[in-house]
Amino acid sequence: MDVTEKVDLIERPPTEEIVTREELIELFKINSSPNHYIGLEISGFLHLGSLISTGFKINDFVKAGVNCTIFLADWHTLINDKLGGDWETISKVSKYYQDAFKLVCPDAKIVLGSEVYQEKREYWSELVRFTKHMSIARTMRTLTIMGRSEDDKKIDVAKLLYPAMQAVDIHSLDVDIAHAGMDQRKIHMLVREIFPKMKWKVPVAVHHKLLPGLSKPADANVEVTKMSKSDPNSGIFMHNSDEEIKKKINKAWCEEGNIQNNPLLEISKHVIFHEFKEMSIERPEKFGGNVSYTDYEQLHKDFESKKLHPGDLKQTVGNYLVKIVSPIRDKLNLDEELFQAIKNSY
Repeated sequence: MDVTEKVDLIERPPTEEIVTREELIELFKINSSPNHYIGLEISGFLHLGSLISTGFKINDFVKAGVNCTIFLADWHTLINDKLGGDWETISKVSKYYQDAFKLVCPDAKIVLGSEVYQEKREYWSELVRFTKHMSIARTMRTLTIMGRSEDDKKIDVAKLLYPAMQAVDIHSLDVDIAHAGMDQRKIHMLVREIFPKMKWKVPVAVHHKLLPGLSKPADANVEVTKMSKSDPNSGIFMHNSDEEIKKKINKAWCEEGNIQNNPLLEISKHVIFHEFKEMSIERPEKFGGNVSYTDYEQLHKDFESKKLHPGDLKQTVGNYLVKIVSPIRDKLNLDEELFQAIKNSY
């Protein structure tokens, strides 16, 4: 596979941004197997966005010959008060995350933050050195990566360590390509600003689009709320049955002809077309008969021009998601005790 093919794989949806594409090209010219990293909080039930869309993107890197690492940030989870800040629960849910990502991304390496910090004794001294380059004001501005407000006056000191820890994680893992959702962009820009001052390797940053929630957005003209682990109605979760998946999709917001922040179009583009070469829609002859789409753009155009009805799109998306989710759900062990532990932490 040549450099162009590798870059094309990394650029395909759901990738939204590469900082910078030129640097990625140069990286592949000198290193055919660079090191990748994506860091994930262990923060609740896995869903279509956090596992499937993210996992599919990781697999694109793998296909491009990249050494992929999924960093399960257990200490970050505790710092950010996720899962009740209970270490025992965090450890149990970490195993659930490991099992899930092994199913979706079998060729990626999975590491725990706590393991890295134990093995790399220099981590903490490097963290202190890194924080010497960060002001309190700059740190507060990066807190949005944690889902926190930069104006929070009651934030505890531990949370101020979170952005710097995330940055030093990247250095500790010898990362060439730092990958995350668009909500983590600020930390990668911080890395690209400070790492040169410390003479550390500066990674290329790749950001993928976050899947929107299934509910109608408050304002169709602004960025829609992402699929949430804490809202059972906002997304498709890995533990949902086939019937629940179809029911949720059937209830999802999908206004006829409206392509702005339409969750079913986004799922079609970033999840279904990622894994299937075509989407086949079955419908009666009086409503146009069966139709197959081999690329997303044509489906998008037909929906916008109202040639494709929301009901037909919903039925089709539901059927394809069952094909994607059910094999993972059936192999993923989420026992009742763990389910209740996660549920009670919200």
